[in-house]
Amino acid sequence: MAGAETVGVGGKVGVVMDSLRDAYGDTLVELGNEGANLIVFDADLAGSTRTSKFAKAFPERFFNMGAAEQGMVAAAAGASTTGVVPFVSTFAMFATGRAYEFVRQAVGVGRQNVKIVATHAGLTVGEDGGTHQCLEDLALMRMIPGMTVLSPSDALETKQAVRAAYTHKGPVYIRLTRDKFPRIHGSDYQFEIGKAVVLRPGKDVLLVGCGLGTSICLDAAELLAAEGIEATVLHTPTLKPFDRATLVKLAKTHKAVVTCEEHQSHGGLGGIVAELLSEAHPMPVRRVGVQDQFGQSGKPEKLLEAYGITPQAVATAAKEAFMKEDRA
Repeated sequence: MAGAETVGVGGKVGVVMDSLRDAYGDTLVELGNEGANLIVFDADLAGSTRTSKFAKAFPERFFNMGAAEQGMVAAAAGASTTGVVPFVSTFAMFATGRAYEFVRQAVGVGRQNVKIVATHAGLTVGEDGGTHQCLEDLALMRMIPGMTVLSPSDALETKQAVRAAYTHKGPVYIRLTRDKFPRIHGSDYQFEIGKAVVLRPGKDVLLVGCGLGTSICLDAAELLAAEGIEATVLHTPTLKPFDRATLVKLAKTHKAVVTCEEHQSHGGLGGIVAELLSEAHPMPVRRVGVQDQFGQSGKPEKLLEAYGITPQAVATAAKEAFMKEDRA
């Protein structure tokens, strides 16, 4: 797979790392060959977002709008009314921050068939620092009525999510990253919008992740198993519409829930899970994520450690919540 390499992650040697944005660029080219109604917009960052691959293959269907993200979103919304399927890409900070009004007004209000695929989200943007590490995008996008929000966990799922977005009728936001993520899905994995999937069964605590958070939850489950605590890992690549039924069903058979995301701990996955369970099945919930802070410049792995988004942090939160419930 494009952009793959084998390294050691979290002490594990031989973990395969893939680029989500490379997978996105490759899938655009595949879809471009399959359907003449696909067009792509970028805001002068095609090399970084990897839409440059589509631009090279289909220059007549690629539009570089310059550093004018608002105009780019508006143009895509207008184009979608003619029957084409526009994909819009730039960094997450610009797609959901600078262009937010246009995403809401031009795309959201009319439920236009525009697909916004933003790269460089989260702390793993790294050295670009807090101004470019978008930690609020999931919260912003899920608040727009009718917006489907996806956060894939590896390159294979990214390819499937992009394809699903292409066939889905209505606005879609897909959150991608700059850094490479561990490969966690097998070749038989099938992504479906609105469906969560259990990647590891357990009975004591429920770990819920999206994006990089799912890989962290899988590693945390290993740490917990060494201490005799069996964790279920639930992967939730669709933040909206969220798989409420699966979450509630699993929550009822576990003593505590821990969420993990590379995003503010409120407003994103943690906020969704806390909201749903407070109504359907109140129980101990811990949220691992950024705690009401901006990012800063640094190596991705060091930033995750500094902000407490690690397997150790998830395992600690799970043990605290599990033991508290066990004593109740």
